[in-house]
Amino acid sequence: MLRIWGRISSINVRKAVWTAQELGLEFERIDAGGAFGLVKTPEYIAMNPNSVVPTLVDGDFILWESNVIVRYLCAKYSMGNLYPVDLQDRFDAERWMDWQQTTFSPSGRNAFWELIRVPESERDMKKVEASIASTEPLLDRLEAHLSKHAFMSSGRLTMADIALACEVHRWFGLGVSTKKRPCLEDWYAQILARPASTGVLTLPLS
Repeated sequence: MLRIWGRISSINVRKAVWTAQELGLEFERIDAGGAFGLVKTPEYIAMNPNSVVPTLVDGDFILWESNVIVRYLCAKYSMGNLYPVDLQDRFDAERWMDWQQTTFSPSGRNAFWELIRVPESERDMKKVEASIASTEPLLDRLEAHLSKHAFMSSGRLTMADIALACEVHRWFGLGVSTKKRPCLEDWYAQILARPASTGVLTLPLS
């Protein structure tokens, strides 16, 4: 059986869990990280020397890095569907997954951290404001893309939508963006309607 190590409050664990649910896979999720600890133990470090979550265990194969876990599961169990076969479609999806990790996520991280993880009396609102100012143009970029495409790549749900929707879920959960983006909102509503997103994108931020 597949095992996914990591607390469900982690955006990166949510990517892996949603992917497994979308694929209808049987798996066990083991709480780790944050208040659950474990990630600094020798046993965990032997699996993931970065001491972060998630970690995927598939038999004797161990994998870390959330977007790579998404790619692996989609390639193994959904080749030609969630994992595009056409080379240009595949790398279009890859591009958006990398953008989520290298651009979108870093931009919104401070707002999330200060508003969700830091006590109100200790928040640095300048960091929040800067994070919002940095993220709003990225949401405009998604809106422009989704005004011409039903999904992020290939005209259907792919691994790219999983990575991006988890990030959008986190940003929308902050309630800091008031600008209407109907195409982005319609896309996200389609995502939320998928049964596999239950228990992942239906959970509050923490």
